[in-house]
Amino acid sequence: MKNSLLKFALVASLILNVTVFATVGYHHYQQTRSWTSPFGKVMEKDKFVFEELSLKPEQVAAMKSKAIPFRAEIDRRRCAIDAKKKELVTLMRSQNPDKKAIDATIKEISGKQEEMQRMVVGHMLEMKSSLDEGQQRKFFDLIERNMARNGGQMTCPPEHGPMQSN
Repeated sequence: MKNSLLKFALVASLILNVTVFATVGYHHYQQTRSWTSPFGKVMEKDKFVFEELSLKPEQVAAMKSKAIPFRAEIDRRRCAIDAKKKELVTLMRSQNPDKKAIDATIKEISGKQEEMQRMVVGHMLEMKSSLDEGQQRKFFDLIERNMARNGGQMTCPPEHGPMQSN
């Protein structure tokens, strides 16, 4: 009886360990095979938004050569912004929060976000310059669709009028 109970415990432990290992491996695979575009679209690392356009092979090659270092820089800047956001939360957790330090950190975050937005716009304008007129229209339609699809609301919300108290 003890022998069969021990075997059951070993098999159950083995199944649990294999399941945990497989789950961790799968999550790691999912995280490392995707990239989030500046518009919030999650894509595979070897896929690019502009591949949905009708581009000539030389245009695709030129855009990829510019997009890969751009992605790396965007990721680096996102990490820097995330670090500042964590710093902001740490400052707010304090028993007596330093409002000047909080304001300075908010200003730093805003500055980094503005720099990143300028970088994205510069990159988009550089990409636009290598496209013909029809491709440019499709390019910006694609960007607009991706922004709207991923939470970037492209229209103002309807007005609800003044708040009413009950």
